[in-house]
Amino acid sequence: MTSPCRLKVIAWAIRKNSLELMAELNAFVATHKVGTAFGNILRSSFFKQDKIVKRAYSPSGAERFQTLIAVFRKYGDAYTFDYLMLMAQGYQESQLDQSRRSPRGAVGIMQMLPSPAKDKVVAISGIDKDPDRNVEAGAKYLRHLIKTYIDDEELSPTDRQLFAFAAYHAGPGNLRKFREKAKAMGLDPNVWFGNVENGAAAIVGRETVQYVSNIYKYYVAYSLLVDRMGELKQVGLPQAD
Repeated sequence: MTSPCRLKVIAWAIRKNSLELMAELNAFVATHKVGTAFGNILRSSFFKQDKIVKRAYSPSGAERFQTLIAVFRKYGDAYTFDYLMLMAQGYQESQLDQSRRSPRGAVGIMQMLPSPAKDKVVAISGIDKDPDRNVEAGAKYLRHLIKTYIDDEELSPTDRQLFAFAAYHAGPGNLRKFREKAKAMGLDPNVWFGNVENGAAAIVGRETVQYVSNIYKYYVAYSLLVDRMGELKQVGLPQAD
């Protein structure tokens, strides 16, 4: 049984007499093939290289990582986030560059707008000058999004944080629409990958999907980098290339 994707041939391998499983798979493929929102997003995610993820641990990237890791650890602990995932968002937003400015006026590592940062729910100033304040503002705003819009007991900690990234990028109102759309598509509204991301693609296109996907890829890269740094430290070698 193969998908109709023309870029590559994809096949399921199952035991010969697994008739019930075969029926389930055939039914799934019929409703999730290329041409459906689900099938199209899988094709775009895995068979198109329209946005290549940058090397998060290139020499310059690793240097910024080591400079800022203590800051992200501090605010990951303070606002109950996986600090590496929070740091991966910072890389997606600015490549961990505090000098970064957007045409819309967003500033710093977390690309926060000064006005929301000064709002009472965040109430942090100086985000344009101080990377510590900038990261704290981003983390505090993410926690506000979770507490106000995403504090569902059914969500795993990872999906709660992924949903917060989606709301950070597209707004909490759109996140609610993404989840409702996923549910209408017969998907799980409490799981981002393979589920709510398809609702997002159907409503706003691939930008938010790519945003969250990139963050998770950077998170994996940073997790490997931390392991590598630990190994180098154990044998007494320099920790940056």
